[in-house]
Amino acid sequence: MIVRSMRENTMMAVLIVGATLLALSTEPVARAAGPVTVTRVVSPEKALRFEVIVPASLEQVWAAFTTSEGLATWLWRDTRVDARPGGDWLAIFPQSTAGGTIISLTPKATLVIAASAPDKFPTVRKEHTRATFEFSALSADSTKVTLVQTEWKAGDEWDAAYEYLAGGNAELLTQLYQRFVSGPLVWPKGR
Repeated sequence: MIVRSMRENTMMAVLIVGATLLALSTEPVARAAGPVTVTRVVSPEKALRFEVIVPASLEQVWAAFTTSEGLATWLWRDTRVDARPGGDWLAIFPQSTAGGTIISLTPKATLVIAASAPDKFPTVRKEHTRATFEFSALSADSTKVTLVQTEWKAGDEWDAAYEYLAGGNAELLTQLYQRFVSGPLVWPKGR
């Protein structure tokens, strides 16, 4: 089991902000951050692309994303998932809420969310980005999860959020990976 401080987990979970799959630039810059590969895409549309191979079946990973019980095993103890277009996909922290609203989903294939940025980026939080998670089984016990974050706008706050989430979403997907390596995360008791 992994035990992290509420501050660490709050920071990581709030990072799960907007993304969507898109055609990638012919010259992206990729870096590995633990088990996660991060690619910064500049054109044709600015994006962040994250990829991780999770040591679990497609069914297990899908349940970890699309049920409150599953999300609570790796994202945060208090979650709300209503797996339908217009439904919530939320982590409810003592100080703030992270996640967003489900735009669409294709069972065991894609989950698209209109996501809220962390509170420290109020304009980005208000205007949302798009998070598309793509899931593909590589074997009976190995699933590739791809997250691409798009709909970035121009401006200092948007640039700062982009940089913040380049590291933060990599940490977040590392937490998902660790959930299947070491078991569900144990959260501190709430007040």
